[in-house]
Amino acid sequence: MNWITNYVRPRINSIFSRREVPENLWTKCESCGTMLFHREVTDNLGVCTTCGHHMNITPRARFSALFDGGVFNEIAVPEPITDPLHFRDQKKYPDRMKAAQKSTGEREAMLVAAGEINRTPVVACAQDFSFMAGSMGMYVGNAIVAAAEEAVKLKRPLILFSAAGGARMQEGILSLMQMPRTTVAVQMLREAGLPYIVVLTHPTTGGVTASYAMLGDVQIAEPGALICFAGPRVIEQTIREKLPEGFQRAEYLLEHGMLDRVTDRRELRSELTTILRMLLGLPPAIAGDLPAPGAEALAEAAAAEAQPAKKKTAK
Repeated sequence: MNWITNYVRPRINSIFSRREVPENLWTKCESCGTMLFHREVTDNLGVCTTCGHHMNITPRARFSALFDGGVFNEIAVPEPITDPLHFRDQKKYPDRMKAAQKSTGEREAMLVAAGEINRTPVVACAQDFSFMAGSMGMYVGNAIVAAAEEAVKLKRPLILFSAAGGARMQEGILSLMQMPRTTVAVQMLREAGLPYIVVLTHPTTGGVTASYAMLGDVQIAEPGALICFAGPRVIEQTIREKLPEGFQRAEYLLEHGMLDRVTDRRELRSELTTILRMLLGLPPAIAGDLPAPGAEALAEAAAAEAQPAKKKTAK
């Protein structure tokens, strides 16, 4: 009985009471260390409910929250040459690309879409930092050019969400050539008289900051975003001095005139709507629509209008 009681029964109970818990149910905030339930993070658009830290989110998740009803149309981007330099470090470049595509489910580091934000038609493009650190290669250059051309064609403003570690080293000089290409694409919008709004998210660095990410008519950043060309660690090692607290963060850049706004992600949709409609000369957005009156409501309204008329006739 001791063997059955002490070993067999606990063993059976442990087998039947065991529950497999998925590893992705909880997310740890990088800033305050709070464990957050995944649904809580999703509902809050990737913002920590404890400290307000803005986590990285994918372009699809961003567009689902940005566009009306989460509905948007993807814009096709011309495919560049695959591995033009036959680059190899620890892995071959095509192998790195396949691994990034498998882990993210995306074709490349930028997504381009068209849709409406509070009934304001726009074209938007967003970088995916989880795809090879959102690095700028030929595809990203093609995506920005395609987004600008679509915006000019549809006569819509362009919104760009940047998140990148800089140029993609596996494409060498070809990635650096995207800096003037994207600058020309922004100039196309200027000549067409269309607004170009940039939302800088964490982090935006390197050649991205030195080109299209800092050319917006309005520059907005998410709280705490690192925005720079060379990172603070590199600068400290070069000048051998301690940098000010918060150096190269969004709030520091706003204070020194590099940005127009620092806006919480949860308020970004309404703020973009206000800015866009002001720049386009449109009336304020409609906050909500009242449902169409039914037959009973129409009958009651008609009866209410008829009653005062009867009183006047009786007098």
